[in-house]
Amino acid sequence: MPTSSTFYLWLHRHLLVSFLLMTASFLTFGYLTIDLVQLLSSNAAFIVRHGWLALMSGGLLQFGELTLIALLAMACYLLFRLCEQALLHRLSSSARAIPRRLG
Repeated sequence: MPTSSTFYLWLHRHLLVSFLLMTASFLTFGYLTIDLVQLLSSNAAFIVRHGWLALMSGGLLQFGELTLIALLAMACYLLFRLCEQALLHRLSSSARAIPRRLG
């Protein structure tokens, strides 16, 4: 029997908050990824072209920052999918009742 996390159960009970959180995470994901591929490829080309000088000029730091932005974008995407799953499960007519956890 699959068990659901406390956060998923909370999202399942709070329909409007789940929808708003899903919308916010979708917009944040879109904002973070709008130019991410272009910036990563430009940074990699800069490092390849100029080598050690590019790394000392902040190319490695910028690559690290872009990697962190990509990880944050992935977290936003996962939150979007979790909210989507909770909403779909709640709104579907064939969904089984989620058992409530005891305190």
